Amino acid sequence: MSPATPGAGPAAAHTAALTAEYAAIWAYGPIGVRLTGPARQAAHDAEAAHRRRRDDLVLHLSGAGGDLPADQAGYTLPFPVTDQSSALRLAVEIEDRTAGFWRAAVAATSGAERERALAALVDCAIRATRWRRTAGTTPLTVPFPGRDA
Repeated sequence: MSPATPGAGPAAAHTAALTAEYAAIWAYGPIGVRLTGPARQAAHDAEAAHRRRRDDLVLHLSGAGGDLPADQAGYTLPFPVTDQSSALRLAVEIEDRTAGFWRAAVAATSGAERERALAALVDCAIRATRWRRTAGTTPLTVPFPGRDA
C-alpha cells in the first residue's frame, strides 16, 4: 500500500487515502490492547477519528461514482506488537504513514477537497506528535508530515 503516484487525480488520491484509513483502523486493535489508562483512551479516540475519515471518504467517493476499494480482513503489521513500547511505536508509524496518503491527496486536489485532505494530514501529524510524546520519543515533530524522511 502506497500513496497515489504524483500526478494522479483526486479520485485516485482519495481511494489511496481510503485504503490507508482502513489499515489505520485495523492497526488500532493491536495497539489498544497493549496500552492502559489515558493511552488506551487515546488509541480509542484515534481509531474513532480514522473511522470518521473512512466514512467521510466512502460517502464522498460513492457520491462521485468512484470505485470503493474493499477493506481487507487483516493487515500485516511492520513489526510485532508485544508491549506498550511497540504499541506506541506502531501508533506513530500508522499516523505517519496515513499522513503520507493525505499529503498525496493535498497535492492532487483543489478547493474544498484540498481543505479536507489538509485537515486530515494535520490531524494525523498532531496524533503522531502526541504518540511520540507519550512514548518519550524525540524529536516530537517531523519537518514535513507525510513526507518520507
